[in-house]
Amino acid sequence: MARIVGIDLGTTNSLIAYMEGDAPRVIPGRHGRTLVPSVVAMTDNGLIVGDPAKEYLIRNPEHTIYSVKRFMGRGLADLAGELKYFPYILHEQGGVIRIQIGTKTYSPPQISAMILKELKLRAEEYLGEEIKKVVITVPAYFNDSQRQATKDAGMIAGLEVLRIVNEPTAASLAYGLQKRTQGTIAVYDLGGGTFDISILKLKNGIFEVLATNGNTHLGGDDFDRRVANLILKEVRDQYGLDREQYPDTLQAVRLEAERAKIRLSEDQKTTVAIELPARKGEYRREFTRDQLEALTMDLVEQTIGPCRLALKDAGLQPSEIDEVVLVGGSTRMPLVRQRVQELFGKVPHSELNPDEVVALGAAVQADILSGGTQDMLLLDVTPLSLGIETMGGVMSPLIRRNTTIPASAKEMFTTYVDGQTSVDIHVLQGERELAKDNRSLARFQLKVPPLPAGVPRVEVMFLIDANGILNVTAKDVRTSQSQSLEVKPSYGLSDEEVERMIGESFKFAAEDLKARQLIDARTEAEAILKATEKAFRLGGHLIS
Repeated sequence: MARIVGIDLGTTNSLIAYMEGDAPRVIPGRHGRTLVPSVVAMTDNGLIVGDPAKEYLIRNPEHTIYSVKRFMGRGLADLAGELKYFPYILHEQGGVIRIQIGTKTYSPPQISAMILKELKLRAEEYLGEEIKKVVITVPAYFNDSQRQATKDAGMIAGLEVLRIVNEPTAASLAYGLQKRTQGTIAVYDLGGGTFDISILKLKNGIFEVLATNGNTHLGGDDFDRRVANLILKEVRDQYGLDREQYPDTLQAVRLEAERAKIRLSEDQKTTVAIELPARKGEYRREFTRDQLEALTMDLVEQTIGPCRLALKDAGLQPSEIDEVVLVGGSTRMPLVRQRVQELFGKVPHSELNPDEVVALGAAVQADILSGGTQDMLLLDVTPLSLGIETMGGVMSPLIRRNTTIPASAKEMFTTYVDGQTSVDIHVLQGERELAKDNRSLARFQLKVPPLPAGVPRVEVMFLIDANGILNVTAKDVRTSQSQSLEVKPSYGLSDEEVERMIGESFKFAAEDLKARQLIDARTEAEAILKATEKAFRLGGHLIS
């Protein structure tokens, strides 16, 4: 069987890994570095990716694209508060973000594909064989649009994406936690652009994801920005330099803020120095770890809420967690490790390089798919409920949130109007009781013969595969006529909307239930009235 490799397509850095015997290995570049910066630069000499491209962040920021993972499967409305941080032009077309570089425009999957091609080339040079099949990891809380965008990037790069694996789940595989006979594991994943928490149960080599939660709008980049914003304010106050006028200075500040954050994970203090060519001077100041923690304390706390929700969904207390795994470079921050330890009451694992652990796990999953590892099984979950709209605008879930995938479910529905010739199948995603409060994924119609209300029997079946791709089938049981479609949502989904769905399901639970009960009662009453009217119409003469 052809070799299958694992890829961690990250916001800040990307990696590619393979199995060497029984152990996963990250593939290094020509100079021994395993990390490929997720940066693409358009230069006069052509397109460059990785470390050489990162050099252009200051030299030519308008033509250098970074953090493209933040754009995957999203629209401009999702980035309203972030646009000022990007020196290149962003606009939207058909619900998809477009990145304009000179006279050309690129979609986020196109840019991600360039990074994937670089990783593919690295692996082919190192292994001496062509790479065609891959496993790619994504944040556990990535929605359908973002997962589809990731698969599209792989296709554009000439790769067959056999499986989309959640990053926290991959991390568990990398740590070899399958060697335990059983246990419960929490994986805390703070990456460059996203945060995820997953609770997994391990028994006899089977990894089952019990619950997942997160924030697709929070990552190491946001910590960098807190430092960068402070520096930019001081630069503006002291030198009169504005970020919009000097994008090269903005990028220099951003890079130095990132370096300062990294240094302060090891040291108590560091010096920040930035050359200001426009003023023929230099900005210099000392930063301490205490100052960094004061700037970012609230960001760390924003990761704790999703952890508590995931524990609640899994039906567990923090004390019932056996192992805690840290993933992502930002987990090197002492404050992050401290808060995680305080929450779970145990020291988290940190033996493996947090930058590499997801790629290593992706390689293990690739080995499972290729038949190399046969004593392990990975059972992931769907992050949001899936259902259809029924009479009165009610959401009827078929597959519930945190259901293990692959999964299928079917339910029988009928018509509510005499002589109805079609049934409208409206596919929804979310946690609210009413259809209007959930996200619309797709809509199609099934033709049915014109019969009295309640006579047609329409079976609706949902099938969601291991990648989280949904297939919906509706069948008229009497005629066996059916129609199905693969649900591929548009890229315009707001990340806040995804995260809000679960939050609002708690906040508005009582209100939603009352509204649903009212609609159910009204629908039932209308059906009784129609049946009574019909009975009078057909047999009224029998009543004396």
